[in-house]
Amino acid sequence: MSEELSEERIAEITAFVDIQAPPPDDQPTALMLFGTNQAPPAEIAAARYHAGHAPLIIATGGVNRHNGIVEAHTFQRQLIELGVPQDVIRCEDQSAHTWQNVELALPFLQEARQAGLPITAVSKWYHRRTVHILKTVCPDIGALYAIGWEAHYDGKAVTRTDWQSIPRGKRRVIREWEEVSRRLEQGSLAPLSLVNGAWR
Repeated sequence: MSEELSEERIAEITAFVDIQAPPPDDQPTALMLFGTNQAPPAEIAAARYHAGHAPLIIATGGVNRHNGIVEAHTFQRQLIELGVPQDVIRCEDQSAHTWQNVELALPFLQEARQAGLPITAVSKWYHRRTVHILKTVCPDIGALYAIGWEAHYDGKAVTRTDWQSIPRGKRRVIREWEEVSRRLEQGSLAPLSLVNGAWR
């Protein structure tokens, strides 16, 4: 989409892609960290672990195509450096994209569910595919929570208020909006709505 966006369309797109639905403060959940080469997911997870809210952390991500790191191993190292015990962390280190993040982490998601823990996605705030893919791959997953963080590109944070002015941010947000809308229409993603503070 190359045309200028109206304020109304910007607001519509922002509201659509925003995954934010944090769990209640008194609700322990399993955290699913979606692969990236940026550090905020590990920082968020460690803070929630130390607050007693994240007894299980699932780190996902194979080799990052930009810098060659194995994303799940980097998360694991960051978490341990932040004081999270090794036995709290599960690693899915083979995935190449979001669908595989979920598909290859299924044993860990099942472990969480068997322990009675709801799932909280930790992902870029505009990465709405995360919650839909979780529901599509795990239809019985129940209510989903999500914590969104702000990615940085070219030294700038892609925020909810100025993503449209950051070229790499705008490209990613628009792509997410278009792809999720298209796949929902095609039926290749399970539908979800934000109801009572969770994705259902």
